Amino acid sequence: MAGNDTKQILINHTSSDCSNDVSMATETHESHLLILEDDQGRKEFSLEHPVYSLGRDRECNIRLVSQFVSRRHATLVRLPREHNSQSYYYRIVDGDAKGKSSANGLMINGRKMPAHDLKNEDEIVFGPQVRAIYYLLKNTQRSGQTDASEYDITLINPGMTEDEDIEE
Repeated sequence: MAGNDTKQILINHTSSDCSNDVSMATETHESHLLILEDDQGRKEFSLEHPVYSLGRDRECNIRLVSQFVSRRHATLVRLPREHNSQSYYYRIVDGDAKGKSSANGLMINGRKMPAHDLKNEDEIVFGPQVRAIYYLLKNTQRSGQTDASEYDITLINPGMTEDEDIEE
């Protein structure tokens, strides 16, 4: 019966076992992404700053290339979430930061709106063939734990071991 004892699964865990440790809180890391399509094609913008200006003007943080877009078409503002001080969202507002509206306004998810708190996969239309899609990407990790390379998993197949007790 020694043959049945040769099947082993070895798991070497290099850090202490903290499965019941309350200090291992779950953290959510958010990434805010704006995918823009205009006359020059598709561009991606990772949103990290508190304010962005969007429009045709060369001074805008996010430049929209189209004759149908205002020079200062919209403004993105980062705001903290009420329930979590570490988390935030972006609000898009028609026009510039001083309150001057754009000529054509904003269409958000098919509805004309002066302002909107962006949610994952919201579509913003600035004009003909100029649109953006907003993505809120969440990456949940447990603090105090690294990636899977922290574990060394070795599987031993019984057929691969040499055992003198096994008769073939």
